[in-house]
Amino acid sequence: MEQKMNKMTRRRFLQVGGSLALGAVFVGVMGRSLWKLLTNPAEVFYDAKDAKRTKDMLEKEQFVSPYRRTFGFMAPDEIMALELMGDQILVATPNNIYCYGLDGSLNENFPVRSDVRDMAVYKDRLYLLFPSRIEVYDAKGTEVQEWEACSDDADYCSLTVFEGGVFVTDASAKNICQYHLDGSLARFIKSPNGFVVPSYSFGITNMGGRVFCSNPGRHLVEQYTADGEYVGAFGKSGAGAGEFSGCCNPVQITATVAGELLTSEKGIPRISCYGSDGRFRSVLLDDKALGGGHAAYDVRVLDDKLIVAGGKKISVFQYDDRRSAQTLCGACTVDCPMKV
Repeated sequence: MEQKMNKMTRRRFLQVGGSLALGAVFVGVMGRSLWKLLTNPAEVFYDAKDAKRTKDMLEKEQFVSPYRRTFGFMAPDEIMALELMGDQILVATPNNIYCYGLDGSLNENFPVRSDVRDMAVYKDRLYLLFPSRIEVYDAKGTEVQEWEACSDDADYCSLTVFEGGVFVTDASAKNICQYHLDGSLARFIKSPNGFVVPSYSFGITNMGGRVFCSNPGRHLVEQYTADGEYVGAFGKSGAGAGEFSGCCNPVQITATVAGELLTSEKGIPRISCYGSDGRFRSVLLDDKALGGGHAAYDVRVLDDKLIVAGGKKISVFQYDDRRSAQTLCGACTVDCPMKV
């Protein structure tokens, strides 16, 4: 256990629940609570009733995923971020960016500085997010731009990039920092609900010129215009399908070309689909399909496939008509290219 903990990054530890463990140390609450965290994190992420209800529900319903895993391969080191560039899978590990084909073949890689938190692709540019800076690379891996965070106390978590600018979540300031594409500061965006960020679960994405961001401590997904104006939010606490549980969920958000949002949760990991209006569609992958554990999985959409990363593993899931007939996803009437 000690050896594994030494190898775990601070971001990953907090994503899994390290903030709770550290808090227990600081206030002197050791023993039973800390042991439960290390041996059964789900009991800490969820209260006892939620944990039991979730497990009972999953066992009773015998969840069927509309997707089947068709292929998987391993990265050389722990995956810190996942992104797509066309039909190429980009993976960030400590000190390297790897570019894979859909068959798992390595096309190229290039070194970067450590502590990559997230990455995004926009107009053949790769944006890398670090705790206090942003670096921009061209398709060949050459750095073309870089700027430092606008605050010495910045602790950046996630970013999204589109014509509206570069939007970055900051776990320290508990806001969204918006930059123009040239790197100049546009504004800080505060949540009218107040962002509550107990750990690195501060995901962000864009769709249709709007920004969607998690407010994990409040179990919400919030929507903003490109000018930083608050539009609304959806989400509620709970252990059931279409609800967010634990100390801080959802961890990550990604958009689909059909105008849907996918959320990725930790504790008892799962990936779910929602309409842009917040209406719950279905759970797409549960913890068993994903591979277990307690950390959230990175997910991206490529046509009718889900590209999922967790630990060192990248998995490709394919939509399956025969399986989906037994699911809410199969009954969904949205014209969705993910169901080709």
